[in-house]
Amino acid sequence: MEASWSSTDALLYAVGVGAGQEPTAAHELPFVTENSMNVAQRVLPTMAVVLADVSGAFGDIGSFNPAMLVHGEQKVIAHRALPAAGRSVSEAEITAIWDKGKGAVVEVTAEARDVTTDEPLFDVVMSAFIRGEGGWGGERGPSGPLNVAPDRAPDHVVSDMTRPEQALIYRLSGDRNPLHSDPGFAELAGFDRPILHGLCTYGFAGRALLHTLCDSNPEQFRSIEGRFSSPVFPGEELTTHIWDTGEGTAVFRTTGADGRVVLDSGACTFQS
Repeated sequence: MEASWSSTDALLYAVGVGAGQEPTAAHELPFVTENSMNVAQRVLPTMAVVLADVSGAFGDIGSFNPAMLVHGEQKVIAHRALPAAGRSVSEAEITAIWDKGKGAVVEVTAEARDVTTDEPLFDVVMSAFIRGEGGWGGERGPSGPLNVAPDRAPDHVVSDMTRPEQALIYRLSGDRNPLHSDPGFAELAGFDRPILHGLCTYGFAGRALLHTLCDSNPEQFRSIEGRFSSPVFPGEELTTHIWDTGEGTAVFRTTGADGRVVLDSGACTFQS
């Protein structure tokens, strides 16, 4: 697929993942304005998730009930900083299907290139768990805990409030699933009100990692990955706990207001 984005799209995505709540903060101004004096606009690396739609690849795996599909894990590999406006072309393919017994895990990988220069921009890897589609005797795939945090206090802790209307802002970047905006639909799904997009929570964690580990410079950001473990409600505080694990590597997890883990098995690589 091809994607294009403007300066406005990049600004909207940044606000959609919580940037700008301190409007004059120097570390966030490049991501939420395009005309501040002596400040060049920059793009959050996690914006890659809205520029490569991998959903079309699921049409090649056979029939299943879409309501049984749950977003499991997400990874972004940044080959360079995203420009404030640009065009990309990406190709997505099914890179793994695992038999987990009660369901199947399907992994999709998309590689995106700059349309003008043909240079690699980013890779996006997502996995989905499809309930009820396992049990055919296939390989189970990787198991066990990933990116385990050291048994010590985190080196960095970053807390950030989501806004009550956070999901309504984030959906304007492309994900119009009514689960995140329609109270009636959310009730049918078992929630008393709409929940926040998992990829919005992912963007909050990405901002925390960028500012903490990369001095807010997207050129230093290399990758982020994590596993979605619990829904978040708009208006909750999110706290990202970060452990330095080596030269240019870190693991993290993000918790909700009550301490439950909402994004787990997180890892980040960066130029230190």
